[in-house]
Amino acid sequence: MKKAVWIVLLILLADQILKIWIKSTFFLGESHPVIGHWFYLHFTENEGMAFGMKLGGQWGKLILSIFRIIAITGIFWWLRSATNKGAGTLMIVCISLILAGAIGNIIDSAFYGLIFNESSFMQLATLFPKGGGYASFLHGKVVDMFYFPIIETRVSPFLILW
Repeated sequence: MKKAVWIVLLILLADQILKIWIKSTFFLGESHPVIGHWFYLHFTENEGMAFGMKLGGQWGKLILSIFRIIAITGIFWWLRSATNKGAGTLMIVCISLILAGAIGNIIDSAFYGLIFNESSFMQLATLFPKGGGYASFLHGKVVDMFYFPIIETRVSPFLILW
């Protein structure tokens, strides 16, 4: 279990350092290639669930945050159970990565609205702005930054009409 905790802590630290750097140095929507044309750092913010889906207003955001905390508890239980049952290293690493990502997202949601001003296409976010943050506790946006354009598709206008 110690190895799993270290993996979670190291990934979480790297995740938060990278997110704070991206949020404070990239404009919203800014993108920079890392490796060729298949891996970019691309700054976007997610107000809700996966793919930007929203649950509905302030109460929806609060319910989503509570669900995330419950999910983190479940993932931690899964990790502990897998470790106790002697699961392989790959399985422990994978569950640890999932747990670290989930904790990172709840940190963003819980605190980024309090400690950053609003990001935009024309203004960089500022850490600890004088006027305070853009949202209350558990109502912040999650920073997303990895973009892998593996499959580029275009939908024909003809198909949309049908």
